[in-house]
Amino acid sequence: MKPEIHPKNYRPVLFKDTGVGYAFVTRSCAPASETAVWEEDGKEYPVYYLGVSSASHPFYTGQQKFVDTAGRVDKFQQRMAKTKAMREAAAAKKKKKR
Repeated sequence: MKPEIHPKNYRPVLFKDTGVGYAFVTRSCAPASETAVWEEDGKEYPVYYLGVSSASHPFYTGQQKFVDTAGRVDKFQQRMAKTKAMREAAAAKKKKKR
């Protein structure tokens, strides 16, 4: 690795997935105000909490939900028809006032 190309705070950081409790250590510049002991090696590292990691993301866990695009299209068309009907009713009401 070339010297002096990384920031000064480039160090090992413990990343913890808060959803499933998965943790891993890697080098990073991520800001961390807390420290914790990693069970694997017993050393203390700065901790950065993650909302999603490869252990909890649906793409990696195989629990993806497939979206029913036909249902979405139908709902959109219903909303458009309702809007069109409301506009026509407003236009007809405006003509009656004249």
